[in-house]
Amino acid sequence: MTRSYHCVVTGKVQGVFFRAWVNDQAVALNLNGWVRNLNDGKIEVLLQGDEAKVAEMRTRLLVGPPLSQVADLKCEWMDYDTEHKGFEIR
Repeated sequence: MTRSYHCVVTGKVQGVFFRAWVNDQAVALNLNGWVRNLNDGKIEVLLQGDEAKVAEMRTRLLVGPPLSQVADLKCEWMDYDTEHKGFEIR
């Protein structure tokens, strides 16, 4: 199991290039994992990497890209069955 940080972002987060922005931020911070849309209009993010960089990414997720409006961010540490090598948009 790989220690991972799982987040769900709520608000105006789909249709505003949020996933592409998360990908760019994660790559810049050298984090691994993925981001995807959920059917209920939220965004789901899984991050793996240095805890200080994960904390920085959490701060960035609270703001989001320019066209987004983040209403809520729920995150928790978890054990994940896959260790990712890179970051992907799903």
